[in-house]
Order: sequence, then structure tokens, then C-alpha cells
Amino acid sequence: MQGVGFRFFVARVGRRLGLHGHVRNLPDHRRVEVIAQGPRPALEALVQELQVGPPLAIVESVTVAWAAPDGDLPAFAIRA
Repeated sequence: MQGVGFRFFVARVGRRLGLHGHVRNLPDHRRVEVIAQGPRPALEALVQELQVGPPLAIVESVTVAWAAPDGDLPAFAIRA
């Protein structure tokens, strides 16, 4: 995924929803990983936003795995 601003989009939405976590490109540069913590309704809203993405993105699929919170994550950020 190149040049569509997907990570910036995810970080902006995550911050707006008050979530903690990060977004990063995976090594194949075709997929993005999102780790997020927060209230369930905010997480569900994030998933809905991920399914659409920013204007230039084509989202083929979104895989969601729910888990118990694992410690404190910093405010939502983009990771390299």
C-alpha cells in the first residue's frame, strides 16, 4: 500500500476516537497492521473506518482479532 495516506488516516481516526495503539506497514508493503486499545464502541467504529479507508485507498479486506488489553499503549501513532 503506497501513496494513499492509509497510515495517516488510521492514526487520525484512532486519535479522534480516543484510542491508544499504532499502525504500521507490514514488510510486504501491501498490508497494514493496526493495534488498538480502547472502549469497544470506539474500536468497532475504527473497524468500520478501516473497511472504507481514505479516498484513494482500495481496501480489499480487514481481518479483526479481538483480545484482552495487553498493558498500556501510548497515544495512537504511526510506527515504522
